[in-house]
Amino acid sequence: MATWNSRGLRGSTLEELINRTNEIYQEKGLALIQKVPTPITPIKIDKEHRHITLAYFEQKSTVDYIGAVQGIPVCFDAKECSVDTFALQNIHPHQVRFMELFEKQGGISFLILFFSARNEIFYLPYRHMRRFWDRAQGGGRKSFKYMELDQDYYIQPRGALLVPYLDALKLDLEQRDA
Repeated sequence: MATWNSRGLRGSTLEELINRTNEIYQEKGLALIQKVPTPITPIKIDKEHRHITLAYFEQKSTVDYIGAVQGIPVCFDAKECSVDTFALQNIHPHQVRFMELFEKQGGISFLILFFSARNEIFYLPYRHMRRFWDRAQGGGRKSFKYMELDQDYYIQPRGALLVPYLDALKLDLEQRDA
């Protein structure tokens, strides 16, 4: 059973940016994306400040977000990295399996990666992530470097859209059809 602590909040800033972007996409009728809640069992509660200080995850979560974009099922996870090397241990086998099965059902899976030291966000298509994952499973590098990312998938904030990933999703779809 996994234990929750403050390390689990590392991606909360990225998630807040994604949540705001998703609200705008929904308001404009472009997408309906929901944050998948992670069920927890509280162990210690600070009653004075009204927050949980220790909890256990009830089950393995799948991905952070799931929904539909113009009729296309999508799921994705948000990951944050403070250096130019992303450790694949931050992606769990059950997440990879869920994304694989989601893709087999005709959905689109991807990661949104925030490189905090660079203040840059990337869309990582499932097939690219899977290539890195399979390389590690085959005895290769257990990480991938920033420079290995396809720069076409860089996500540039635009106005109120802080993580406008739909352009990258469009590119992903076009490359799948090519």
